[in-house]
Amino acid sequence: MTRAHEPEPARPDAELLAALVSLRGAVAEVRLALEQADVARARADRVLMLDQLDDYLLPRVRAVGAPLLVVIGGSTGAGKSTLVNSLLGAVVSDAGVLRPTTRAPVLVHHPLDAGWFRGDRVLPGLARITTPGAGAAAAGAGVTASAASVATPAAPGDSPGRELRLVGSVAVPPGLALLDAPDIDSVVEENRRLATQLLGAADLWLFVTTAARYADAVPWDLLETAARRRTEVAIVLDRVDHGAGEAIGTHLRQMLVEHGLAAAPVLMIGETPLEDGLLPADVVAPVADWLTALGVDAGARAAAIARTRDGATADVLVRAAGLADAADLQRDADARLRTMVTTPYGDALDAVLRATSDGTMLRGEVLARWQDVVGTGEMLRGIQTRVSRARDRLVAAVQGKPAAAPELANAIGHGLEAVVLDAAEDAADRAHAAWRADPAGAALLAGIGLARSSAELRSQVAAEIRGWQSDVLELVSEEGASKRATARALSFGVNGLGAALMVMIFAATGGLTGAEVGVAGGSALLAQRVLEAVFGDDAVRQLARAASVRLAERVRGVLDGQAARFLVELDTLGTAQASGAALRLAAGQLAGALRRAEQEQAGATARPAGGTPGSAAGSGLRGAGLRRAGATGARADRDRTGTDRTGADRTGADRTDAVHGGGLRGWWRRRRSGPGQR
Repeated sequence: MTRAHEPEPARPDAELLAALVSLRGAVAEVRLALEQADVARARADRVLMLDQLDDYLLPRVRAVGAPLLVVIGGSTGAGKSTLVNSLLGAVVSDAGVLRPTTRAPVLVHHPLDAGWFRGDRVLPGLARITTPGAGAAAAGAGVTASAASVATPAAPGDSPGRELRLVGSVAVPPGLALLDAPDIDSVVEENRRLATQLLGAADLWLFVTTAARYADAVPWDLLETAARRRTEVAIVLDRVDHGAGEAIGTHLRQMLVEHGLAAAPVLMIGETPLEDGLLPADVVAPVADWLTALGVDAGARAAAIARTRDGATADVLVRAAGLADAADLQRDADARLRTMVTTPYGDALDAVLRATSDGTMLRGEVLARWQDVVGTGEMLRGIQTRVSRARDRLVAAVQGKPAAAPELANAIGHGLEAVVLDAAEDAADRAHAAWRADPAGAALLAGIGLARSSAELRSQVAAEIRGWQSDVLELVSEEGASKRATARALSFGVNGLGAALMVMIFAATGGLTGAEVGVAGGSALLAQRVLEAVFGDDAVRQLARAASVRLAERVRGVLDGQAARFLVELDTLGTAQASGAALRLAAGQLAGALRRAEQEQAGATARPAGGTPGSAAGSGLRGAGLRRAGATGARADRDRTGTDRTGADRTGADRTDAVHGGGLRGWWRRRRSGPGQR
């Protein structure tokens, strides 16, 4: 049922909603796992953006006609809960001298608006506790004392501080809801975090401070946030001593101007004793009148909601630009760290391949064992004689005579193993040192041992080298089977030919000097001639090429496995795909939707206010309309210490109206007409 003081239910802005949903998805996809400059700020901005989108922007745009949510926040002991209780005429929020007082936030709404808050439309992370109505609302309000968990697995009571108490009260004008938040400077960290989250979900902040603490730093940090987001703000200056209102009010307003909140109204409440735990009705009348006027003015409510919504959206867009840059930096850092690993391990592979092709392997034990196979004497005699002699020795190797080929294979295996292990250790040391010198890499190294190669490396290398030697024998066998000279190949023996092929691919002499060049070069040339005598020139070249490729593949596999110990740390983070492109695209779409929404809002004519304070459905806020009713008498005309309120030192309704030229009505009128008309 549409009430007389409300406009027809508004439909969500489909374009704006779709753009917000798209941006929310892009923000959620951003990964900021790598440590680098300003990443802490980017992470905080990401959390703030998600909170702002989930707790305020998306719920508000999806439900344009939902009640305006006034979050009452402030410092410890400012009197927030007492003010709420006094406005309702009943105790619905704990107040007292023990700190913190407000532990679970309390949301008070008109009973007709209960449906807006029972679900997870707003603040979905808080479990709901629905309690009986307060004061006049207890009679006929129809609010049940049930509890239900919303959007969290925990039931109410299981997560202190993560609950939202819902209270129905006919004292609250329809279309308006009051949320008493925890202290912004609470001694309990969770309370401080929750207070900030609740303020982020507000359509309007009613910020309560005191004459003694209005200049504290913590409140102004949050008020600057409100100014940046263009959130609607009103200030309640509580506990103002008689005679101090003019000076304190002037200073407070100067501070508001300096912090970009010149338009924020200041509502003063003088120091006064409580009556049954509540402030007297005439004391809270300025606040009650201000809120009631807002409650009955549908146009003013809609305008306030639109300004806060648009300001929050603009703030999210500013943060999105910075977050997109941070995402790009994550991708760049990921690429940089990967290069720090792939470069040394690539160099390690190059070193192994170089050592197995420049003659380096044909020294020491390998060279001695090869000489055992082919003989070392008369190296200058004809090559055919040496081929014949080599054939005899190779045949002896496979016929059980004194065999040197197996020892040669073992020597080659041990030599290769040493080369690969040295290269892998050097790569691990270089990669570890590079990561340690980089903030992003240093954080990843914590708690893991990557300074040296893995303990399994030696056995892995040995297995791969044995596998490569088997590959060589397989190549020789396959090539021999395809030749007419099969008998000749068998006379040399597969093992002997395989050993000769291994020696031949190590043949280049770039790593040798002096006498080693002559000995190793001649021995390698002899191996080549033996192979050519069996297979022919072209076949030998193909065999050498294939054997070299298979060796490279096996060594690469080992080194890639060692590099993966580093790279898996990055793969787990998913930062390789980090990019601000999707976020920038979504932000651009949202910026366009926001411009069109603001243009439509600027062209809209606000509905005339309906009713007067106290005329909304129900009993109305306590104290509303007292001034307009001409309330007089001892309480109405004395200050909070019992002294008559006269002139500039009156701290109640007169003071508020004098400060803001016509009170709430004039304030809303000035807001709608723009800053130049204030």
